[in-house]
Amino acid sequence: MSNKILIIGACGQIGSELTFKLREFHGHENVVASDINYSNLEIANAGNFEIVDAQDYNSVKTCIEKHNVDTVYLMAAMLSATGEKHPIKAWDLNMSSLFHVLNLAKDKIIKRVFWPSSIAVFGPTTPTKYTPQYTTMEPTTVYGITKQVGERWCEYYFNKYNVDVRSIRYPGIISWKTLPGGGTTDYAVEIYHKAITDKAYECFLKEDTKLPMMFMDDAIKATVDIMNANSSDIKIRSSYNLAAISFTPKEVADSIKEYIPDFEMIYNPDYRQDIANSWPKSINDSYARQDWKWKHQFTLEDITKEMLTQLREKYK
Repeated sequence: MSNKILIIGACGQIGSELTFKLREFHGHENVVASDINYSNLEIANAGNFEIVDAQDYNSVKTCIEKHNVDTVYLMAAMLSATGEKHPIKAWDLNMSSLFHVLNLAKDKIIKRVFWPSSIAVFGPTTPTKYTPQYTTMEPTTVYGITKQVGERWCEYYFNKYNVDVRSIRYPGIISWKTLPGGGTTDYAVEIYHKAITDKAYECFLKEDTKLPMMFMDDAIKATVDIMNANSSDIKIRSSYNLAAISFTPKEVADSIKEYIPDFEMIYNPDYRQDIANSWPKSINDSYARQDWKWKHQFTLEDITKEMLTQLREKYK
């Protein structure tokens, strides 16, 4: 094997920034980006890029064999809010793509798999404060169901076939570089854009809805860290809890007002409020911190300063 990497879903919110980081670490020639279309030309034009349908086993396999890939990051997925509008499509995409990659690893065509899970695996019966690694999981969204089922299959393939699959449960992700992709925590990205362009934002969650969140730089760091860890240090093969900070929409708005005093926030909760209500308020990620030395860096204050600074430049 040539130690080459394939990122499936490289044009998405996390996939695009992960692609740049992995190319920085491993070299452009060793990282192949792929997606179902050319929706992100910056990614498509910056190095090896292939059109790959994550739901088509032969499409994935052909790309892997063409580039002699041994490690796959499966970032393609339909997220929570979009998945509720298209439940069957969400199930088909999220599950078939995972099975294709796990089976390629089982058959020794690839060596390692990264597959992201999410805090959406939890549900209304899960303890909401400092949610433990091992707890009740009764997700109420199709996205959460696919992630919970996917976790069980990842662990099964590790135990049954010794597949080196690694996973983390992402919280809400905040980034200035890419727009969100249809998740329940999208407000925490949209609010910064609107603060710059309109000095106002209409939030689809209540002001006191606390959710676990993370700056993109920390999410990418966690992804790289778990994949760089020794296999013997990865004790959990379903998915690791991952945490950084938790905050409410009002706390974000208040942090923005430190820089834009006349910023106005309006609250108009919609169907995404019910999804948010079923999720944890904070996460216990002690296993990740113990097993592969995970540590976050960005606070809410850091995030707000970075987001507003970068977006002011972007909207000039």
